[in-house]
Amino acid sequence: MTKLVGVLLLAMSVGAAAEEGVSDGAIVIGQTIGLTGIIAAPVKEMNEGVNAYLATVNQQGGVHGRKIELRVLDDKFDPKLAAANAETLIKNEHVFALFQSRGTPHTEAILPLLDQNKVPLIAPSTGAAIFHTPVNHWVFNVRAKYQDEVIRGVEHFATVGVDRIGLLYVDDSFGKDGLEGYEKAMAARKLTSPAIVKFARVNPDYDATAAQVIKAQPNALIIVSSSKNTIDIIKAIRKNGGAMQIMTLSNNSSQSFVKDLGPAGVGVIVSQITPAPHLLSTKLGQEFKAAAKANNATLSYAAMEGFVNAKVLVEGLRRAGRNLNREGFVRAMESMQRTDFGGLMVTYGPDDHTGSEFVELTMIGKDGKFVR
Repeated sequence: MTKLVGVLLLAMSVGAAAEEGVSDGAIVIGQTIGLTGIIAAPVKEMNEGVNAYLATVNQQGGVHGRKIELRVLDDKFDPKLAAANAETLIKNEHVFALFQSRGTPHTEAILPLLDQNKVPLIAPSTGAAIFHTPVNHWVFNVRAKYQDEVIRGVEHFATVGVDRIGLLYVDDSFGKDGLEGYEKAMAARKLTSPAIVKFARVNPDYDATAAQVIKAQPNALIIVSSSKNTIDIIKAIRKNGGAMQIMTLSNNSSQSFVKDLGPAGVGVIVSQITPAPHLLSTKLGQEFKAAAKANNATLSYAAMEGFVNAKVLVEGLRRAGRNLNREGFVRAMESMQRTDFGGLMVTYGPDDHTGSEFVELTMIGKDGKFVR
């Protein structure tokens, strides 16, 4: 009888300690992202990188004996649907954590749910400053800030003697974050802007926007916008005679972006927030190439971002130990101090959830490949 009571008490204590999304054999992670819609192509590449790494981990037995299950819902790049999907994943699917949302307004829409339900979000694919300052207990960024990318672009143009640097940005929280970085960089260099132009995220008038930019005659233009809109506005600028140097941000680093841009993409500068996917001189590059080959993933910067994000997630789960719970996971993530992921340094702490500050510039060459 005493032995039976002991067994029952042990079962009850184990049940009471069990965390949402965690079972003996699995850890369930949720993702809401635009599988369809205007960012579907780069999202496909990103998730190929994620799945390549998770497949490798699961084939090796998972994390502390648990396989990682990724449950993905399509938000069609719609912020309202992103919030609804996140709620479904948390309350109906009972995921342990959310992972790699995409888009600034889309991730903003998720934030209230994190605090309400005490659920972490790892590696949102947005570099907006709002997710860095003030520090959100539940959000762990991996990629560098968009503002750092814009600042690097302004510094590059100014260094090579280009001082008429314009900005074209999408009229949402993503674009406004880029605008803030641009204004900081221009002020620091004591430069006057020839053009600050905004356009709608949904159904913009590309020809009218291109005409407005061209009329201002900038020698260089930084574009802060999502993939499809950036492609179409660059094509409109080139079609209407705009010959200025163009730069865009790392959210447009996919191979599909280069392919769809076609001849209009030659010479376009793209900032990157990971080392090159084909760089075999780094451990990260070697791991990525092997996993990509084994899982038919695209060798692209977008896929590399997904691969890195998955590595950071798994490292946090490993550090959290077998008795996994959300608060313990947060503490485990915060224990990463200058952790080298094979060529990319990531740092967290109770007062710092930024992750990486890696930014470098590349250019699209005539062969459709990124040149460092």
